[in-house]
Amino acid sequence: MVPHNESLPPQSWWRATDAPPPVGIYPGRFSPKVTLLAAIFLVGALAMVVWLSTSSSKLERVEAPEQALSLMVSRTMDVHEGLKRARPWEQWLFTWASGDREAEQTHAIEWYRELARVSADPVVPLQLAILQAEAGHVSQALLSAHDWAEAEDPLPQFADLVMAAYGEGPVHDADRYVVWQAELAELLPAGWFYERLAEGLARRANDQALVVRIQEQAAVRVDRQFVRSQRVTLVELSALVLGTVALVLIWLRRKEPSSFVRLHEPGVPPPWPGGIGAAVLLRGGAIGAMFTALFLVYAPPDNASLRALAIPMTNLPLLFLAHRHLFRPAGMTFDEGFGLEIGWARAGRLATAVLAVVAAGLWGEWVMDWLSEPLHLTSHWAEWFDADLVWASPALTAISLVEYVIFAPVFEELAFRGLLFAILRRRFRFLPAALISASIFAIAHGYGLVGFISVLWSGLLWAWMYEKTGSLLPGMLAHAINNLLVCLAVMALLR
Repeated sequence: MVPHNESLPPQSWWRATDAPPPVGIYPGRFSPKVTLLAAIFLVGALAMVVWLSTSSSKLERVEAPEQALSLMVSRTMDVHEGLKRARPWEQWLFTWASGDREAEQTHAIEWYRELARVSADPVVPLQLAILQAEAGHVSQALLSAHDWAEAEDPLPQFADLVMAAYGEGPVHDADRYVVWQAELAELLPAGWFYERLAEGLARRANDQALVVRIQEQAAVRVDRQFVRSQRVTLVELSALVLGTVALVLIWLRRKEPSSFVRLHEPGVPPPWPGGIGAAVLLRGGAIGAMFTALFLVYAPPDNASLRALAIPMTNLPLLFLAHRHLFRPAGMTFDEGFGLEIGWARAGRLATAVLAVVAAGLWGEWVMDWLSEPLHLTSHWAEWFDADLVWASPALTAISLVEYVIFAPVFEELAFRGLLFAILRRRFRFLPAALISASIFAIAHGYGLVGFISVLWSGLLWAWMYEKTGSLLPGMLAHAINNLLVCLAVMALLR
């Protein structure tokens, strides 16, 4: 009992005070010089990732950026065209969940301007002009068309089409519009860009029958595209609602002596020495970074099977060292140390934890989207466009899904939460340990600012759930669901 005249020593906000004493015998001692070299190599590898993500153009990540951006923008605009035909409650719900048409058009114009600066494809400035005109910036589109009149073919032909479709002068020769419609059919493939320009030409020629025919043909594709995207959105909203209920339950029962979602003991902090754990992390991480570099340099870029194996292969050295120097001396298996065996009796707790962390992730994404507009921030389209999910054969797409939905969640959670976060928890309290591990996790993905914040938020949530439950399973499953929802959204929109 503490005397009344003596106060308890203040607890540090960052230093851990709940780390258990080490369990087991750890005879091995690592060379500090080798560990230091491993740390320097890892810092250099992370610095290289940051340098590549900030110095190189994001367009270099996409093999055919002209075709990719055209597909992405036309399909996105199709969804918003279909939204106009939906019921009022669907319009409100879809706009709340996915953003409005005006914001999408603004982003598309910015991306097309970026592409037009580096692309030699003359169709790119034509599509940019169509976007500008459809977004209400007709004067910008006509100004660009005026500049094309003196350029090389086929830009003068494009200038005639844009000025004919969006100009305000009188129509002197209706037959000429018939010729332009035929030329347009040869210049642009069927889709949103073609139909916007074709409908503009038909309206200017006062050909109402052609306008109706273009709209009817577009409606079939537009409705189909809207339904596909709507289904994915409804799945996300269902997860959001159920997970929000789970979050409320966890909050209401937060003061119970035993956590409502506790699944496994001991959880974190782990019962092994922090110094040996740090040496294992640095050495295993350095070997994994070397393997990653070798895969990037020597693996064929079109070999999806080999690329999918890169994730487990680059994490195996770290897991091997952890098993040999951390788990085995502590008398633990991976299942015991990471809390991977919980039993069917706790399946309800597991489902609650997974739904809660998925919902927290979706709420975070919604808040970031809501804040990004006034701050003029957005993730670059090339960061989430994946050619294997869009254009590859079904077999290669299936391999990519295995990579994103199984391998990445399992091995990334083992490395970044099961080892990195857990070992940091021996020295730091939850928030500093989670921030450090999640920041390294986000840097390793090589995204821009918005992507970094998104991955950082996910890393914090998965670390929080590991702390709360003592098991990596909720984080793994939430990570897998998150990646699956992203893959489904890309495939529903673009495939």
